[in-house]
Amino acid sequence: MTLFSPVRLVGVGLVAAVLGLSGCDRRADAPAPAGPAEITFSILSARGEASAGPLWQPLLADMSKAVGIPVEPHFASDYATLIEDMKAGRAQAAWLSAQPAIAAIEEADAEMIARTVDPGGADSYRSTLIVKRGSGITLDDTLACGQRYRFGAGDPRSTSGTLVPMTFLFNPRGIQPEVCFRTVRPGSHETNAFEVASGMVDVATSNSVTASDLRRRNPAIADQIEEIWRSPPIPEGGIVVRGDLDPVLKEKIRSFFLTYGQGSGSEAERQRRVLAALNYSRFSAAEDDYLDPVREMMADQALTVARTSGDAAAVEAAQRELQRLRAKREVQP
Repeated sequence: MTLFSPVRLVGVGLVAAVLGLSGCDRRADAPAPAGPAEITFSILSARGEASAGPLWQPLLADMSKAVGIPVEPHFASDYATLIEDMKAGRAQAAWLSAQPAIAAIEEADAEMIARTVDPGGADSYRSTLIVKRGSGITLDDTLACGQRYRFGAGDPRSTSGTLVPMTFLFNPRGIQPEVCFRTVRPGSHETNAFEVASGMVDVATSNSVTASDLRRRNPAIADQIEEIWRSPPIPEGGIVVRGDLDPVLKEKIRSFFLTYGQGSGSEAERQRRVLAALNYSRFSAAEDDYLDPVREMMADQALTVARTSGDAAAVEAAQRELQRLRAKREVQP
C-alpha cells in the first residue's frame, strides 16, 4: 500500500465476550459487569504530552468530575496508534479528525457524540498546501510535477493532510504524489510547517486550524509560510467513544461535552477559557451521518485507486458506495 492509498471502509464487528458458567445457572437479572475504573482519552499530538498536556488537562479534569471516574490522557503522534488503542480497548474515548473517526467507527465499533466548533463559530475547516514565503513556488509549479520538489505529505489517515488534497487537487489531474515529487515524506501538519519554514521540504500539506494555532503560538514560524492552495470546507473533527461503554457513562460523557462552556457565570467563563486555549468555542451534537461528506471523499479515492489498478470488483464496490452516499445526501433536508 502506498502512502496515499485510501482507508477502506471495513466494518469490523466486536465479538461479545462469553461468560463461562459454573455451578448453578446465571439468572437474567444478574448485575451487569462493572464499567471501567477510569477512562483513557486519546489525543493526536505531534508535540507530545509535554506541550499538549497542559492544554488538555483542565478539560479532562473537568470531565473526570462530571462523569465520576478518573480521565487520563493518552497522546500519540499518528492516527493508526490511536485507532488501534480504541480497537484493543486501551482507550475508551478520543478526539479525532473526520477520517480517523470513520475508521474508529468502522473498525472499533466507536460512536461519534460531538464535534468541535472553532472560535469563530465554524464547524468546518480547510486543507491547504504551503510553501516557504518568498520561495516563488506557485500552485501551477507544484502541479507541473517533474520531480522538482520535496513534498511533505500528511498522515496516511489524515483527512486534511491526505484525503482532501487527493480528492480535490491530485486525483482530478491524474497526479500520483510519489511519482510527481522528488521525495514524499509523511508528517504531522505541525512538522510539515516547521520543515517548510526551515527549507527541509519545498511544498507540504497543512490546514487552516494548524495555521491559526501556529499564528498564535509561534508567529515567527508562521511568518515564514504562505498558502498556495485552499480546499473547499470539510467537516471538523470531534469526540468518539467506544460503543460498548455503559449507556449511563456514555450519556454522561455526551452531556459533559455538549454543555461545557455554555451558560453564564464564573464557572462557564472559566470553561470558555479552557476551550479558547484549545482554539475551540464549544462542542456541538454530532452523529454518524455528520461524517458522510468525508465518506464520499473516501469512496471517490477508492474508486480512483481501483480504476488505476484495473480492479473491476473494487471499481464496482466503490461506485456502489458513492451512489449510496449521494442518494442519501439528496434526500436529506
